[in-house]
Parts: sequence; structure tokens; C-alpha cells
Amino acid sequence: MRALVVEDASEVAEDLRLALEATGFIVDLSPDGTDAWFQGDVEDYDIAILDLGLPQLDGLSVLRRWRAAGRLFPVIIVSARGNWIERVEGIDAGADDYLGKPFEMGELIARVRGVLRRAAGRGSNVVTVGRLRVDTQRATVDLGGVPVRLSPLEFRLLDYLIHQGDRAVPAHEIADHLYGAADSGDSNAIEALVARLRRKVGADVIVTRRGFGYQIDGAP
Repeated sequence: MRALVVEDASEVAEDLRLALEATGFIVDLSPDGTDAWFQGDVEDYDIAILDLGLPQLDGLSVLRRWRAAGRLFPVIIVSARGNWIERVEGIDAGADDYLGKPFEMGELIARVRGVLRRAAGRGSNVVTVGRLRVDTQRATVDLGGVPVRLSPLEFRLLDYLIHQGDRAVPAHEIADHLYGAADSGDSNAIEALVARLRRKVGADVIVTRRGFGYQIDGAP
């Protein structure tokens, strides 16, 4: 999964990057509103963490421009502006959640998981697909009650496909969300990764829709 962190305080931005990467995200950083608006408009993100007090263009303006342009990825505002009026303003502008500074990193990660669950139409961190059971919070998988050991990259692929529901995901999109746009693997690398994952979770779990991409069969 790809996340955009929009934060002009470099130390805070770095802390956010490390916390998100530890949970499997590919993270891009943006230090000002103009750059953030551009990145969110041209790149495909699963979620954005957005500060409000930004140079050049304030966070609410960035968010309103994203929504006006049809960019509907989830956004969590993190800001020292924490009174109820500003929270309402942020939610009305299109934010999916609002977290006041200072905050515990564990709470932010929990809110990220919650927002992504809602975006995927799920109410739990545990997803069942046939005999396959995936705990997206604990990063564990079992097949018919037997634990399955996946590499971090294999788990990220499975997690991303599950979050897409019944949508077929093309290989180039998978590459962007697993490796990042600057270092995306080629289609052969994605095909090999899918093959390894199929050997571990069952060949029938991941369906290839030729010309469209990969999807989870019987997606939740």
C-alpha cells in the first residue's frame, strides 16, 4: 500500500514515515501544500496523512482541491488545530478522520487501519476468503487453521488484493503499491511474486483475468 505524508516538520514527517513503513506501507513525503496537491493529483495513493499548517498552500485547500478533482483516497488530518470547529471544518472538506497533535503513533496506525477497513467495506481486521484467514493487523495468515508463513512482500501483495475487493488489479498498479513509483518492479517480477503466493495460499485464491489483472476469488 502507498501512503502520502504531508508534513512540513521534517522530524515529524520522518517519524510518520518510519511508523508507516514498519506496517508495510510505501511512503512518499511532501513538505508543502503545493507539492502535496500535485503528488495527490498525479499519483495513486491508498491513504494520505495531511497536516493543515503547511507552507505555500494550507492543508484544507489541498484537501478541497483533491476532492474537487475527484481524488477520493482516504485522508487523515493530523494537526495542532484541535478544537471542534476546526475538526468539523476538516471533515466537511472531505477528511475521513482527524487526529489532534500531539498524538501517539500507535493511535495513528490504528486509525489508518480503521479508515482503510471502512474504505474497503469491512468491519474487522480479520478477513476470511474460503479456507484462507488473514489478520491484517497482526500480519498473519492461516489456511484451514494451519499457519502460512509469508514473506513481507508476499503478505503486502495479499493484503493489497484483499483491500481491492472484487476489482481486478493490473500488474503495473501492484508494482507501484508494493515497490513505489520510483522503483516499481516489472510485470515479470509481479507474475513471479503472484506464483509464489499461490503456492502458499492455494492456486485458486488469486484469479488472473487476462487483460485486466489479478483479483481475489470470492473476495470479501
